[in-house]
Amino acid sequence: MTYVQRLAEFAVTCRDQGIPAEVRDDVAGRVLDVLGNCLAACAEPGGDAGPAVLRAARRWGGTPEATATGSGDRLPAPSAALVNGTLAHALDYDDTHLPSVLHPSAPVVPAALAAAEAAGATGAELIQAVAAGVEVCNRLGMASYLPEARNSLFFEKGQHATSICGTLGAAVAAGLLFGLTAEGVAHAAGVAASMGSGLIEANRTGGTIKRAHCGWAAHAGVSAAVLALEGLTGPPTVLEGRFGFFQAWLDGRYDDSALLSGLGERWELLRTVYKPYPTNHFTHPGIDCALALRASGVSPEDVEDAELGVAAPVLRTLAEPREDKVRPRSPYHAKFSGPYTVAAALHGGGGLGLSLDDFAALDPDRLALAQRVRCVADERASEIFPRAFAAVLRVRLRDGSTREHRVDSSRGGPEHPLTREELAVKFRANATRALPDEQVTALIAEAGELRTAPSLTPLLNLTVAQPPTSVAAAQS
Repeated sequence: MTYVQRLAEFAVTCRDQGIPAEVRDDVAGRVLDVLGNCLAACAEPGGDAGPAVLRAARRWGGTPEATATGSGDRLPAPSAALVNGTLAHALDYDDTHLPSVLHPSAPVVPAALAAAEAAGATGAELIQAVAAGVEVCNRLGMASYLPEARNSLFFEKGQHATSICGTLGAAVAAGLLFGLTAEGVAHAAGVAASMGSGLIEANRTGGTIKRAHCGWAAHAGVSAAVLALEGLTGPPTVLEGRFGFFQAWLDGRYDDSALLSGLGERWELLRTVYKPYPTNHFTHPGIDCALALRASGVSPEDVEDAELGVAAPVLRTLAEPREDKVRPRSPYHAKFSGPYTVAAALHGGGGLGLSLDDFAALDPDRLALAQRVRCVADERASEIFPRAFAAVLRVRLRDGSTREHRVDSSRGGPEHPLTREELAVKFRANATRALPDEQVTALIAEAGELRTAPSLTPLLNLTVAQPPTSVAAAQS
């Protein structure tokens, strides 16, 4: 069998023969985390990407099949996936797989929710589809990791691995929920391979398009599955072929063992970690260092200057161009700034260390401190990357003394995963930004019964901040 056929066989096995209990439990938590991120994005002050995408979906109209989180709009399944996928990624609070450094749940879960609602699927069927889709997404990301470069080739080329690999993962998940056979799932993935895209220049110099990358991946995945359902086909060698996925994106350099070895036995899904802070994941070890120094008594007013040492490959995201990183263009852009996130953490934050409120606006005191933070490559962090995110922060105080703190694996990462209690704190903090507390409590309880739920309607109704509206009513 070709690569895509083997992935499709694996996916159908997840649906028809079930998945391990550990994987099933893990996926239920990821669905809840995504819903929390979506709800927080709905309520974000000055949010632009989510509302813009929702307005576009309303403009397009169409058959009401699935629910948009927060607003309750009833939209065609691809449009609902677009809206919810954008919300899931909009705050940069979504989970991360290492070492591929992609965010699999943000494109796959919204696509699966939309397809499941349109198909009338059960909670168990949703969980199986998400598990298969996330695993395929992660495996594709793993195949792009080059040990000699200590990085993903996608990122070396300025491509957004999440939205590219996520499109195929979303198509696999949606295809399962629409009842496709292994052949049909392979066609859905083959069609989706012509739809994935995404450039990460916005991480460096601003723009809001990256926030919609996971939405477009989810939209494309659901669309590909529907097209395959209606008879459109993809090439059987869509991945390994001369003009296939790996050649087009990665110049033919990929690891087929990482793609297929242990498929169904060793789950890359379980290596996907949650974020404690609503910022680009590369900033997290620097935040950890700054929070530790603050806890030890370092005051931001006493800092003369600081040096943040990080893995060499992430400097392009966190430190360049310097003029944009020490004075970000927007609160969202600040989430990709090493200097600003360190300054924010030294000033102290909310939530699990830094919260969404810490990025509601650009703070003058934090901007002033960011000007005094310099980012450099650190050899130890570079050696560890991307198996974990490491950093060292050295500060020189106004009295002439110096302080230093190093972390080899950021909080929430492989060595320090968030606890169930911390994840619950994160979800409730996110969801209560859009919903009353009693509704959030009911949503948590409903998600806890997802594995045995005969329908997703009760769960999705609880994600609506106002009575559901039809597209026609929304447009009037």
